[in-house]
Amino acid sequence: MATTPRTKKTSTLTGIKAAVKEKAKKEEKAVAAPEAVVAEAPIFAEEGPKEHVKKVDKYGRASATGKRKNAIARVWLKPGSGKIVVNGRPVEVYFARPVLQMIVHQPFVVAERTGQFDVEVNVVGGGLSGQAGAVKHGISKALTYFEPELRKSLKVAKFLRRDARVVERKKYGRVKARRRFQFSKR
Repeated sequence: MATTPRTKKTSTLTGIKAAVKEKAKKEEKAVAAPEAVVAEAPIFAEEGPKEHVKKVDKYGRASATGKRKNAIARVWLKPGSGKIVVNGRPVEVYFARPVLQMIVHQPFVVAERTGQFDVEVNVVGGGLSGQAGAVKHGISKALTYFEPELRKSLKVAKFLRRDARVVERKKYGRVKARRRFQFSKR
C-alpha cells in the first residue's frame, strides 16, 4: 500500500484572523491621525409613550377584533343612538340572559358613553359566554380607536386585555383534562 503524503490545508479561520487584524490596524491609524474625520452615529431622540390617534374608515366607523376563549368578534362602531346588532339580531335577542347583556354594555358604562354609539358585530365560535366576552373586548378596542382619550379608563377596568383563559385540553389516560377514571378495587 502506498501512502500519500498529507497536505496541510489552510483553514478559513486564518483568513478571518487576518481580516480582523487588518481592521484593527486601520482603526489604530484612524485614531492616531488627528486630521482624520470620524463620522458620528446619528443621535435619536428618546422615545416617549406611544401616541394613540383616532382610527376610522371612510364611513366614519372604528373597527376592532375582540377575542375570548374560542370566540372571535368583529366590531364596527359609529356615532348613533345606542343600537347594538349582533349577527343581524338585536343584542337583547341574541344575548337573552341579562348577565350577558350587562357584559356587552360594560365598556360604554365605564367610558360614560351609553347610548352614543351604534355597534354592528359579527361573532363566531365558542359559546354565548365567550362570545359576550369577545364582543366586550372588541367594543373596548373600537372605542379607543374612535376616542383615544377613553383608553385610560378602559385600561384601568382591564377591558383592553385579552382574557387568555381557555379550556384545558384532555390528556390521554384521563376522562377529562384532570379527572381520572373511576378506581375499581375488584
